[in-house]
Amino acid sequence: MNEPHRPDAGGRHRLLAGVASAVVPGHDDPAVPLLPGRLVLRLPILAVMLAMTIGFTAGSIAISIAVYHVDAGAAWPLGVLMATPLIFAVRWPLAAWRIAAIGLLATVFVRHGTGFMPWPVTAILALVVILFFAGIGCDRQTTVGVGAVTIVAVLLPAVLLGMPGWFGIILAGITALALTFGDAVGGRRSAEEELRRREEQHRQDLARQAVLEERARIARELHDVVAHHMSVIAMQAEAAPFKIPDLPDAARETFGVVRDAAREALTETRRVVGLLRSDDEGAERAPSPGLDRLDELAAAARNSGLSVATVVVGMPRQLDAGVDLSAFRIVQESLSNAARYAPGSRVHVEIKYGPEALAVTVDDDGPRGVPDGSQGGGHGLVGMRERVTMLGGTLSAGPRAPAGWSVAAELPYGD
Repeated sequence: MNEPHRPDAGGRHRLLAGVASAVVPGHDDPAVPLLPGRLVLRLPILAVMLAMTIGFTAGSIAISIAVYHVDAGAAWPLGVLMATPLIFAVRWPLAAWRIAAIGLLATVFVRHGTGFMPWPVTAILALVVILFFAGIGCDRQTTVGVGAVTIVAVLLPAVLLGMPGWFGIILAGITALALTFGDAVGGRRSAEEELRRREEQHRQDLARQAVLEERARIARELHDVVAHHMSVIAMQAEAAPFKIPDLPDAARETFGVVRDAAREALTETRRVVGLLRSDDEGAERAPSPGLDRLDELAAAARNSGLSVATVVVGMPRQLDAGVDLSAFRIVQESLSNAARYAPGSRVHVEIKYGPEALAVTVDDDGPRGVPDGSQGGGHGLVGMRERVTMLGGTLSAGPRAPAGWSVAAELPYGD
């Protein structure tokens, strides 16, 4: 029988039904991990639990025989039932409590009326520890049930069979205190686990949002590129019959088809991207930037405190609008990250026109941590990868020795 889970209120089991149906160790799965994840921290706790189990079990058996004069044949199983479950209380707290409660109740009927308290003090100490772990690992409703059953089914029969009532009240208070303390510790650990889970989910949401925002931005910018070329196609197709004398009717008709198709494609493109433009229409009407504004980027970065040097290698050539725009954005984002994570550093920007691809490299020498997203960073790298992947290129970004950060992208020309 599975044990109740702290976070899942809908799946909680009734405690009395659990006691009636399962009195042997089951698969308790506490809502809050009761042991640290690291082995170096778990071993000392397990060693202490083992030592306490051995001591409490041996003490319960020895006290039952020497002080309460219980026959050894009965003292051994009763001592094991009352104290030995402590060894697995960390992992299966409810199963440990069930077995200990059965041992305590059986001891009441074996020793009723023979002394001030029917149980060895070591058995009571073992029960207190077990109750503490039950409070940590169980939801509050189950914790209350554990306390109620302990008082009604274990302490009350002992009072009815000879234990002083005032002492029963003290033991009931100790039971409630152990469960309350365990519930408080478990509640705090549960809240910490939930907070960590929400923080991780928030980081994932930010990363997804960055991807979506960058894709929307790319879509808007590509719309400008596509709209420009489709407009050129439509105008050339319309002007062709006037530029070419004695144009055959079939060719004239073909140019008309090309013109109409270009206009229709332009209309559809604007309609699809129209929703993306709705929030910031004015800003997106500016011409798409490119590497012709590299000096402006460097000047702005110098104003922010960076020392920027730019180098252009190879023979500059006319770039596709998508490649030109993506190269500009990669340099822009890299300089922005350098200003944010390595203020005052020296930055080297290299634009290399290769035979088949444009290579963009941005290096800085400032010491900084990796922008892994834990503080909101790292989303610029997501945008760079989106752009490079869209163009079929490659991107590498990471720390450089002995200090600093390097971003290198290779963008195929596509022609």
